[in-house]
Amino acid sequence: MRNQNRSPLVSVIIPCYNEEKTIELLLAAIHNQTYQISQIEVIISDALSQDKTREKIQVYSKNHKELKIRVVDNVQRTIPAGVNIAAKAAAGEILVRLDAHSEPNPEYIATSVDLLITGKADNVGGIWEIQPGENTCIAKSIALAAAHPLGVGDAKYRVSKQAQYVDTVPFGAFFREKFFEIGAFDESLLANEDYEFNARLQKSGGKVWMDPRICSKYYARANLSKLAVQYWRYGFWKVKMLARFPGTIRLRQAVPPLFVASIAFFSLLSVFFPIARIILLGELGIYFLSLISAGLLCSIKRRLYCCLLMPVAIAVMHFSWGTGFIFSLFVRKTKDSK
Repeated sequence: MRNQNRSPLVSVIIPCYNEEKTIELLLAAIHNQTYQISQIEVIISDALSQDKTREKIQVYSKNHKELKIRVVDNVQRTIPAGVNIAAKAAAGEILVRLDAHSEPNPEYIATSVDLLITGKADNVGGIWEIQPGENTCIAKSIALAAAHPLGVGDAKYRVSKQAQYVDTVPFGAFFREKFFEIGAFDESLLANEDYEFNARLQKSGGKVWMDPRICSKYYARANLSKLAVQYWRYGFWKVKMLARFPGTIRLRQAVPPLFVASIAFFSLLSVFFPIARIILLGELGIYFLSLISAGLLCSIKRRLYCCLLMPVAIAVMHFSWGTGFIFSLFVRKTKDSK
């Protein structure tokens, strides 16, 4: 049994690329942790940023020498490679993985360490408080969509406030030894790499625990084009992950591609059959009525007119995820047929 009365060295590992707007906020949040600062090291795996990210890290490190900060190069310039490179460079017994556009609450590390040492789970994480990427109406609507059940289904770390065992958590904290025992992150996956890691962990008998005391602000995409790219990638790479772990598919992940496929199917049939036209219009009518109703209710509840744009953001998320998923299936079948 592990000694619970100790403060192991914690390595905060952060994949990073062009995060000049948020990197100082993250470093300040790590600096303000209730966990002993002498027992924290920060390893930033930078994918050769082209903005002032490195300059800002250097300045912060110079002004806060009590916090050990190190930058390593991520020449592969992908998130899973960045996490693995940082983990290999880490000296800590415990790894706490964060993103460069997040801000952990003050108890984030201390709570994570306590849960790991007491054996609650092999990977522990918490909930996201979604924040707008910019101070614009569309950015606020995207943040609202990213935390709404219509947008993200039953993703516990986005919509739940109850501690529980789950399939996955954002970021995560784990013993370094366990991380490499499982096989680290799969660098062939450019998205869903954390979900796939947790699937392997649970297949080996491990557990994943979500605790709302572990909370971080997460800055959503600032505009619809970036949101569309993000969710298209999620859908595309989800197929690659499901090919290995088909049992991990959830209803919230299956609905968007099924919906997009049905729209395409009935759109094609409507050219020849009037009944298909009626079904198509009915399906779209119910869908957009649901989204508009959610936007109106949000606007009334929050007294925020930006909620009226939330349906647009949710639709972008659904159609991007769905088309990315379907395209990935098509590419996979094409390759398999060769």
